[in-house]
Amino acid sequence: MILAWIRIIVYTAAAAVPLLLCPGCSTPVSRDIASLLFDGVPALPVPEKFCASWMAEKEAEEKLARQKEKGPAPSGSSHPPYAEKKCNSCHDTSKEGGLAAPMEKLCFLCHKDIIKGAEVHAPAVAGNCLACHQPHDSVFPSLLKTEKAKLCDSCHMEKRLTTGLHASVSKAGLVCTDCHDPHAGNAKYFLK
Repeated sequence: MILAWIRIIVYTAAAAVPLLLCPGCSTPVSRDIASLLFDGVPALPVPEKFCASWMAEKEAEEKLARQKEKGPAPSGSSHPPYAEKKCNSCHDTSKEGGLAAPMEKLCFLCHKDIIKGAEVHAPAVAGNCLACHQPHDSVFPSLLKTEKAKLCDSCHMEKRLTTGLHASVSKAGLVCTDCHDPHAGNAKYFLK
């Protein structure tokens, strides 16, 4: 029993000591205690100041990493409201979720005529535009998430009845959207 109490005291002390010895990240009381222990040792800056510079450095590193990952600066496309800094076209902080309309209806506020035809692609009918598009900017045209030749294959992995035709068309340099409308159409399989 005494051994258990000794363990509790030792573990509690071991957990408390680091908190007391970290003057920049702890409460003012523990800073005072730490200054008693380390009199003459300069204190770390207040957490807000210390963390602000760290955050700025971290954000710069992440931005550089994203640029390296994406390649050169976006030359593909930029959503006009985003490029013109008209954030309120889509965002509304007074509403739940922070958007001007529910996510599945948001793009249709401006893109009213994007769905034309009786046959509608499932993501389009569900208003899941972000399945294929980036909301702000992209290195690819039409705010696409990836290059046109690979986009459809990210969801459509099923065997097709016309596998041979699709393979020969791909070899010729055509992509899905050369024959199929990605949003909707009047012909079966959204054929143009």
